[in-house]
Amino acid sequence: MADKEINRIIADTFLKLADTLENGAQAPRAVIALTALGSEHGEDELYQAAAMAAKQGIQVKVIGTKPANAPGVETVSISTEEEGHEALESLLDSGAAQGGVTMHYPFPIGVSTVGRVITPAKGKAMYIATTTGTTALDRVEGLVRNALYGIATAKACGVAEPTVGLLNIDGARQAELQLLKLATNGYPIRFATSGRSDGGAIMRGNDLLMGSCDVMVTDSLTGNILMKLFSSYHTGGNYESVGYGYGPGMGENFDKLILIVSRASGAPVVQGAIEFAAELVGGDYQRVFATEFKAAKQAGLDAVLAGCRVQKQPVEVSKAAAPPKEVVTAEIHGIEILDLEDAVQALWKENIYAESGMGCTGPVVLISEAKVEQAKRILLSKGYIGE
Repeated sequence: MADKEINRIIADTFLKLADTLENGAQAPRAVIALTALGSEHGEDELYQAAAMAAKQGIQVKVIGTKPANAPGVETVSISTEEEGHEALESLLDSGAAQGGVTMHYPFPIGVSTVGRVITPAKGKAMYIATTTGTTALDRVEGLVRNALYGIATAKACGVAEPTVGLLNIDGARQAELQLLKLATNGYPIRFATSGRSDGGAIMRGNDLLMGSCDVMVTDSLTGNILMKLFSSYHTGGNYESVGYGYGPGMGENFDKLILIVSRASGAPVVQGAIEFAAELVGGDYQRVFATEFKAAKQAGLDAVLAGCRVQKQPVEVSKAAAPPKEVVTAEIHGIEILDLEDAVQALWKENIYAESGMGCTGPVVLISEAKVEQAKRILLSKGYIGE
């Protein structure tokens, strides 16, 4: 065994001993998995991020092709991105890792990510709810849910009474009215006040820079753009250098801690995402999320959400059984959000496994790399995509 490897093992042993002395045998450090393949800056950038996070007391399992070279960092060896996805799922399912940081994940409808940025005016952290994924098919319902996702995330990270603002986008006024109903019925929402002279909880662009609220509510496509701007405005756009990434996927009945970073995210942002994940583990985010939704439902959340939804004529759609599950890493774009689930059903009926999701530019159908062309032909023939 090489001297370098022996030194790493010795260092890891002393770190574990320090954990036991400081925290007790029943309180180990959080273990966070990180997929390293796919970055625009190369695999080494992700290993550097893991080493930086490990110095903060976080155990990191890097899913990659290279040996670990820092105390507190371990490599789970894979050779392809598809193997990396499978390894991440295995680590989370087995409990070998409590959270994962990755550049892509097929979140189901109803789950979206809450990012965290550093606002430039005062260097204050702000949660952007949300930044990827599809929270709901109705816009106003999605914004209301996004507010709850943001509140739960902030509370799990130690913000006891997060202030909530709604970015001045389409649907914000209606969402504010629905949130006020929840507050009137007993759900505690602390609304923020805009830094502009006319005040109010509807936030302007200036409030983004000033960090006028702890939780900024927006739709995920707008949130995605904001994350890219906040994280790379110093660098010209090709290297994300500031912040904590696009955040954890939050949603009812979703029990995995998956945080998203971009392929353009540099080591400082990936380190921030790993630390963000460890904070959520330490803050028992699932308990906090469940508590928030229980309180919101006691205040009439279900009725509020039902009132948000656009009423449509019911359409009878025959449901297909899902084919055997496959790893889906390819994306088919160009499908309207309201047709997304029907498109998935159309593929299932042809015995092609697919999942719905939200890419950086809008709704996507996620499919196995081997079946992309076949799936496109089916979706084209049924009018879900254009040529």
